[in-house]
Amino acid sequence: MNRFADSPDASVEVAELWRSHRQRVLDVCYRMLGTLADAEDATQETFLRLTRSGVDGIDDPVGWLVAVAGRVCIDRLRRDTSRERYIGPWLPSPVLEQVSEPAEGADPADRITLDDTIRIAMLTVLEQLSPAERAAFVLHDVFGLPFDRVAETVGRSPAACRQLASRARTRIRERGAPRFDVDSEAARVVAERFADACRRGDVEHLLAVLDPDVAGEFDSGGQIPGAPTTELVGADTIATVLLTSLAGTGADFDVEDVNAQPGVVVRLDGRVVAVITLETDDTVVHAIRAIGNPDKLWHLQG
Repeated sequence: MNRFADSPDASVEVAELWRSHRQRVLDVCYRMLGTLADAEDATQETFLRLTRSGVDGIDDPVGWLVAVAGRVCIDRLRRDTSRERYIGPWLPSPVLEQVSEPAEGADPADRITLDDTIRIAMLTVLEQLSPAERAAFVLHDVFGLPFDRVAETVGRSPAACRQLASRARTRIRERGAPRFDVDSEAARVVAERFADACRRGDVEHLLAVLDPDVAGEFDSGGQIPGAPTTELVGADTIATVLLTSLAGTGADFDVEDVNAQPGVVVRLDGRVVAVITLETDDTVVHAIRAIGNPDKLWHLQG
């Protein structure tokens, strides 16, 4: 439910504006911050700033909200030191495609818009950028905010923001862009083979679907004893870790769209315990990114 627009402190005009554009604000905040918990907090802060400002004098409501959301996120990124102390690889909160009817009372504006800009690899690279670089790229390249407005948000000149966005694009091309041009159906077939091998604990078939030099990361946030805290490389190593930790548990491995690409959702007794994204060509898996940190999976529980 959209708890902000229904606030008794919101004027009719503010409430109407918020209902129309809240999803866009949430989209900005998720791409800027990478976790749904942080994105929702930043979205609430954006709404509070809107209620304090009111709608009078706002000629471009969408641009105003995008700019304010960007500023809120930059402030949060600059204040937050928790990621510097994070145990193991940091990966974003996964977002699953809504394939069934939403729950009663659910607001469509509470859903993240799914497109290539929320792929796990992309968000992981954005996490490695400075707050200013991240904002310049997200606000301009993804949401179309002019560089003069980006400059006001970031606190730099328009020319400096163009350079920030250019540096971000270079990093994304080098590390966040898909390495393989593979259609979603071919990627789904590979994901099905991967899931089936994990489900059956079949090491031979799992090795067959993994590139010999496959790389893997697992984000547990230090909350899962024995979970790897460094990148793993090699099919034998990754197959051993996967099957040792999951084989025989009775877990379900379901192929679903994760952050706009085929992935695997691992459920044990009906609860999501891990979400796995796969970088594939049309034959094998070249990179695995798995999120098991419970703090990043809370929104997926029934």
